Amino acid sequence: MEQKRVKIAVVGLGRMGKRHVHTLLYRVPFAQVVAVCTNMPHEIEWAQQNEEYKDFGITLYEDYDKMLGHSDLDAVWVSTSTDVHASQTLAAMKHGKHVLCEKPLSTDLDEAQKVVDAAKGYPDLKVMAGFSRRFDDSYRDAAKKILEDRTIGKPFLERRIFVDCAIHDIDLTLWYPEDPSPKSCWATGTLQHHPELEMSKDVDNAVGVVEFWGGKIAYFLCSRTQAHGHDVCTEVTGTEGKVAINGLPRDNNVVVCDKRGMTHEVQPEYWQRFEHAFATEANEFITAILKHKPVPLPLELGQKVMQIARALQDALWTGEVSRWDEHGVRL
Repeated sequence: MEQKRVKIAVVGLGRMGKRHVHTLLYRVPFAQVVAVCTNMPHEIEWAQQNEEYKDFGITLYEDYDKMLGHSDLDAVWVSTSTDVHASQTLAAMKHGKHVLCEKPLSTDLDEAQKVVDAAKGYPDLKVMAGFSRRFDDSYRDAAKKILEDRTIGKPFLERRIFVDCAIHDIDLTLWYPEDPSPKSCWATGTLQHHPELEMSKDVDNAVGVVEFWGGKIAYFLCSRTQAHGHDVCTEVTGTEGKVAINGLPRDNNVVVCDKRGMTHEVQPEYWQRFEHAFATEANEFITAILKHKPVPLPLELGQKVMQIARALQDALWTGEVSRWDEHGVRL
């Protein structure tokens, strides 16, 4: 008997959307991409000329609501700009579609909460926020060592160096110390390379510290000026040792030895580092739909990560410490 395939549409054909379509076509056997949607003129033109989409019979939509009415559509992968993540996820649920929404759920905490609350009213739908590092082999192996094998005893300190995507690192902070409750956070930053960011009160290099109830601490270095490539280092220190993931980032196992010394290349960006994780994420989401299983990551996770991210942003803007009470309520 032939296995049913989940008919899915990808919304947004930017760099990530195109990659998600490619992954679903070639690496997720029980998914069938039946539609894509974008209202960006250059993306529409690109998709209209894409022979691959024609070969696979993928329908191009310029109107999101019309796409939701596509015949037999089961699921939607939201890969548009963050400001429409919430509205598009809500609309998909109202049309009875499963949803995988790229992080974060929204730029607004109240709007993100509406998504979480609304999803509770659709118990038969699988709705998930995408945190790809939780599907990476190395990070999963580290989680097993830390949380199951207790290789390093009780974890209490996390250090993260990352480029641009702080939301993932905050998520990992909630994973390894076993869902801690934040107590306070502080952040500072500097603008050294991208002066255009000043208009949006942003920085290109920042440091943040989050203190959790129970004595656990996480600190972050966020940089948009790492010239050597995509550098995502994570260290977790426990009472009996330390686990490091991607401590020395590299593209492959080739090392060049010459008059400069010994050198190796680094992945140019996040996709090369986490390509396999995105495929695993897609397969596990599709499996949850087909097998009527819970999604691998609870939707509430996206809301909690956003709360900490917003508190860090507020601390960066104001120079003041952001605080929570022991029940997780922001003070």
